[in-house]
Amino acid sequence: MRAQGQPLGGRRVLVTGGSSGIGAAAAVALRGAGASVALTGRSTAALASVASRCDSGFLAADLRVPEAAESVVGWACHTLGGLDTVVCAAGSGWAGPFEKMTDVDIDAMIDVNLRVPMQTVRAALGALRDSPYGGVVLVGSIVGLVGVAEEVAYSAAKAGLAGFADALRLELGDTLAVSLISPAAVNTPFFDRRNRPYERRWPQPMPVERVAEAIVRAVITGQPSRVIPSWMTIAAKLHGVAPGLYRVLARRFA
Repeated sequence: MRAQGQPLGGRRVLVTGGSSGIGAAAAVALRGAGASVALTGRSTAALASVASRCDSGFLAADLRVPEAAESVVGWACHTLGGLDTVVCAAGSGWAGPFEKMTDVDIDAMIDVNLRVPMQTVRAALGALRDSPYGGVVLVGSIVGLVGVAEEVAYSAAKAGLAGFADALRLELGDTLAVSLISPAAVNTPFFDRRNRPYERRWPQPMPVERVAEAIVRAVITGQPSRVIPSWMTIAAKLHGVAPGLYRVLARRFA
């Protein structure tokens, strides 16, 4: 029986990208809502720090390595006694002229932001189908809905993630809740780790806790999609119905 104020009491959640940023904040928020959390990421020290804040198990792993997803999912199922939800929060960025990107840069954007979530979800499908709460939360980006100059490969990978969410929802929506969270700029170490800091005048980076709260809400409700902040939905809609006007405005306010 769930304790009062614990909407996710007993829910078993695997969080990727859990060593920092959105993944770390989501893990803490999920634990605060009563979930049992398993964390994975590449930094053992950082994972240990986050795990101490949310009383969770952790496994350091590079999900880009072949068969790593199967190993991590198997570990999470063993640690938690099953699996109800996977939150794919790992991400990596690159900013600058597209012609300056190397093959390695492009591969990294596709691997971390698209291939890894797809393989992780595929590895978890059996466990998720066995759960009455089976669900997936994918952390996308507003750039996957509208595209952004000098973030071409990152935009393309996140657009692919949005397409993956749509298609997976159509294929498995009767048995699996699929949520796509698409934030604008978030105040995390993400920008410190890419080749260029955040320099745009608009929008200003939001607190990471705001995205974490949206992830918790998605786990609870199975909400198909959400753009954060919500007013950025206007940009996505304008891009769809009036792409020419959107491009004019995007260049003006870049």
